[in-house]
Amino acid sequence: MSYALRRSFFQSTCLRSASRRELSNQTPRWSRDAKSLPPTFFTSKPPPHRPSIRAYSSSHYTPSGVRDRAAVGVFTPQAAAIFVLTGVGLFYYFKSEKERIQEAKRQALASKKIGRAAVGGPFSLVTHDGKPFTEKDMLGKWSVMYFGFTNCPDICPAELDKMGAVVDEVAKRHGKDVELLPIFVSVDPARDDVQAMKKYVADFHPSVIGLTGSYPEVKATCKAYRVYFSSPPPPEGKPSLEQMDYLVDHSIYFYLMDPRGEFVEAFGKDSSVEKVADRLDEELARWKGYDVDKGEGPERLVVREYQKAS
Repeated sequence: MSYALRRSFFQSTCLRSASRRELSNQTPRWSRDAKSLPPTFFTSKPPPHRPSIRAYSSSHYTPSGVRDRAAVGVFTPQAAAIFVLTGVGLFYYFKSEKERIQEAKRQALASKKIGRAAVGGPFSLVTHDGKPFTEKDMLGKWSVMYFGFTNCPDICPAELDKMGAVVDEVAKRHGKDVELLPIFVSVDPARDDVQAMKKYVADFHPSVIGLTGSYPEVKATCKAYRVYFSSPPPPEGKPSLEQMDYLVDHSIYFYLMDPRGEFVEAFGKDSSVEKVADRLDEELARWKGYDVDKGEGPERLVVREYQKAS
C-alpha cells in the first residue's frame, strides 16, 4: 500500500473515533448515572411511607394496626386529661373564692348593722302645742328628726319641705301600714318658744311636730343625738334687739329612727326624697315579721347569724 493510501485510511479512522467520542459525551446524564446504579435498584421495593407529624387524619396507622402517635400531634389523651382536670380545678377554685368574698361581705354587713352609731337617748322637751314630749313618744313608730331654728333663711325650710315630701312618699308606697313621724327640734331656744314654733311649723307638713325647751334641755338633746349647734344661751333679763339678732350654725341633716327609737341612718341635704324612702323600704323588709311591742327586731337575728358564722 502506498504511503498516500495509508495516510488517507488513518485519517478516516481517526475521524470516526472522534465522532464516536463526541456522541458519547452528548449522552444524557441520567443514562450515564443509571449505569453506575446497583443491579437491584430497579427491582427493590420503595421505602415505607412516613406520615407527617402535622397530619391529623384518622387514616394514619402503623402496620400493626395501632394509630401512630405522631399523627395526632401534641393533643394526646394525657394532654386532654390534664386539660380537663385543670379546668375543673379552676372552676372550683373560683367558685370557692366567690363564696368566700360573699361571706366576708355578709359578715361585714352584719358587723355594720350591729355596730350602729350611738345616736339618740333620753330627752324631755315640749311640742309646739305645749305638750310634753320624750323619746318614749317615738316608740312603735318610724320617725325622722331634723335640728334647726325658725330664723334660718333657706336651709331649714328646704329640709323641712323635703321631710314632708318623704312622709307623703312613704304614705304613697305603704298607705296606713307604716306611720312615719316627722320631728323638728329647735336649737335656738332663746327665740324659738312654743308660740314661735307653732307659727313656724304651720307652714310645713301638717304632721310635723315642733319641739323646744330650755337651753339645758335642748343642749342635752343635741348632745344625745350628736348634733352640733352654736346658738348662745339666752341672756339674763329682757334681751335687747341686738342681742337677739344672730345666726345659728348647726348640723344640716336629719335622722331616720326605727320603732325602738334607735338610729338607722343620717341624710344630708344632698339626699333625695327617693333615697330616704328606699332606705326606709330596706329597713321595713328587715323588720317584717317582728313584733315591736314585744321588743323584737332584726338586729337580734343579725347578731345570732354573725356569731354563728364567726
